Amino acid sequence: MSRPSSAGAGGGGLGTGKASGGKHGGGSGAAAAVAAAAAAAASVGSVAGSVSAAPSSAVSLTTASLPGQTPELTALFECPVCFDYVLPPILQCPGGHLICNSCHQKLSCCRTCRGPLTPSIRNLAMEKVASTLPFPCKYSSAGCLLNLHHSEKPDHEEVCEFRPYTCPCPGATCKWHGSLEAVMPHLMHAHKSITTLQGEDIVFLATDISLPGAVDWVMMQSCFNHHFMLVLEKQEKYEGHQQFFAVVLLIGTRKQAENFAYRLELNGNRRRLTWEATPRSIHDGVAAAIMNSDCLVFDTSIAHLFADNGNLGINVTISMC
Repeated sequence: MSRPSSAGAGGGGLGTGKASGGKHGGGSGAAAAVAAAAAAAASVGSVAGSVSAAPSSAVSLTTASLPGQTPELTALFECPVCFDYVLPPILQCPGGHLICNSCHQKLSCCRTCRGPLTPSIRNLAMEKVASTLPFPCKYSSAGCLLNLHHSEKPDHEEVCEFRPYTCPCPGATCKWHGSLEAVMPHLMHAHKSITTLQGEDIVFLATDISLPGAVDWVMMQSCFNHHFMLVLEKQEKYEGHQQFFAVVLLIGTRKQAENFAYRLELNGNRRRLTWEATPRSIHDGVAAAIMNSDCLVFDTSIAHLFADNGNLGINVTISMC
């Protein structure tokens, strides 16, 4: 069994059902927009009607299938802050300027006119126009050619093959990003010391848990034709008080993660501590799980109750829902 390696690289010794984790130390008003949109929408009535009649259809429309006004129409829905599309529910400032929901939650004033964003004002007319239009996938600049009804966009973008992913290793300085299919080849090539074990039930052995400072232990588990990243992270929440956070991430999308469940168990000295949950997607990352306490959390005193000579074994079980 090897000790954790230096920050930025996973590590650990191979064994039968056991491995030690690697350590990682100016816009126009909405009134004018609605007028222009309404005029243009009238000319696309027959096509728009087919879109709104079956918004859940798996068949996506392309811009080329609509009259020439469509690009100009969709441009009316561009958020002046993040340049993404403003989609229903559509909010505006008192001056009539649209802003997407994500930016609306982060700002206190309109970026166009500096007017207040409270109280929230709903623009029902623009919502109706938006329901008649196809919008490009947010990853169109990466090569996705699909245009979709606004209700279909979130589901598609979650699994879009052009969606970029970052390296999921916590605490590492790796700046790699690429497609979902390229994540595992990247880990195998750039983080070779991360151990991978096969099977639904394995033991994740974190070595030297008494090491000072923030420490990460990482390993991979492969089962059900998927790969899972197991992470144990030690943080000092405030001076003199350290906590451990253990979580399982799926090398996959959020929808794929919903098909699985995992159980983490500390067992020893006539004591047992268990956590069961749905894996997080690597798109969410470890930080989000810790921030929301959606993981196994225990302090150093609990860790030492289960540790053996400074090493902590965690039983990990992956199952299909």
